[in-house]
Amino acid sequence: MAFAAVLSSGAHARTSFSNLQTPTPRRRPTTKTLALPPLPLAADLSLDSPAAIAVLGSAALAAAVSLTDPERRRQQQAQEIGGTDKEVVREYFNTTGFDRWKKIYSDATEGVNKVQLDIRLGHSKTVENVILMLKDGGPLSGVSVCDAGCGTGSLAIPLAREGAIVSANDISAAMVAEARRLADEAISGVEGLTFPKFEVRDLEGLEGKYHTVVCLDVLIHYPQEKAEGMIAHLASLAEERLVLSFAPKTLYYSFLKRLGELFPGPSKATRAYLHAESDVEKALEKVGWRVRKRGFISTQFYFAKLVEAVPVA
Repeated sequence: MAFAAVLSSGAHARTSFSNLQTPTPRRRPTTKTLALPPLPLAADLSLDSPAAIAVLGSAALAAAVSLTDPERRRQQQAQEIGGTDKEVVREYFNTTGFDRWKKIYSDATEGVNKVQLDIRLGHSKTVENVILMLKDGGPLSGVSVCDAGCGTGSLAIPLAREGAIVSANDISAAMVAEARRLADEAISGVEGLTFPKFEVRDLEGLEGKYHTVVCLDVLIHYPQEKAEGMIAHLASLAEERLVLSFAPKTLYYSFLKRLGELFPGPSKATRAYLHAESDVEKALEKVGWRVRKRGFISTQFYFAKLVEAVPVA
C-alpha cells in the first residue's frame, strides 16, 4: 500500500546509481546508494484543485497548518468503526481505499487524475528498482520471497514472473482478492512459474522463514515505536535480505504531510507516519542487520526511501 506526497519540485521520476567511495567516521560497511523513484505520503490526495493551489501562496497558510486538528478527525474515524489503528487501516483498504488504490495501481486512464497518474508512475518505478535491487544478487528463480503488505500484487506478480517462490500477504481481503485475480490473468498456467501464495494476514501474524522479505509502503501506518518492533519482526523472517520502503521524515516532508491534512479529500485518510532514515537504520542494527544498499524514489507527488539490509557477518 502506498502513500502520496502532496508537493514536490520534480516533475518526473528520477533514477540514478552511485557507489559511496569512502567509509563513514564510524567505519560502517560501505553501502551502495541508488537514487531511485518515490513513495506517497498520505492516502488521500486532493491538492490538485485551484482552491488548494491558491492557498499555498497565502500568509494564512502557516496559521492554518498550526490550527488544524487532524488527530480529531482520525479519532472520529476510529470511533466510527469501533477499532484501533489496525482496524482503521483494514476498513479503509477494504472499502474506499481499495477503490482508490486499485484505480491507481491499474492501467486505467478514465477517471484517473494527474496526481493519481503521477503516483502510479512513482509506484511502478519503486517496483522496477526493487526487482533490480534483488536481481543484483543473482537470478531470482527458486528464491523464496515474502511480500509483506502485497496490495494488489504489483510486486508479487513480477517476482513470480522472475521465477521466485512468492508468499504474498495483506491485511485487506479486497486487496488480496484483486491480487489473486490479476496474478491468475498474468501467470496462471505459465510453464516453469509458481503461482504466488496469497493470504489475508497482518504483518504481526506473519510466520516462517524466507530468503528475502520485502515490505513496501507499509511502515507509513506505524508510529516509530511500533515501526521498530515491526522491522525486528520482519528481519526475523528473513534469512538473507530485507527490503523496506518508507516515507522519509524531514522538515520539508513533515510540512507537506501536514499541509495535505488540510485537504483530506472526499474521504478520511488513515494515519500517515514519516520515518527518519537514521531511525530505521538503528532499528536494523539492534537486531544484527546492516544497510547494504539505499535509494530514494521521487516523482512530483510520490516520495520514498528504499533500503536493502543484510545480516551483519
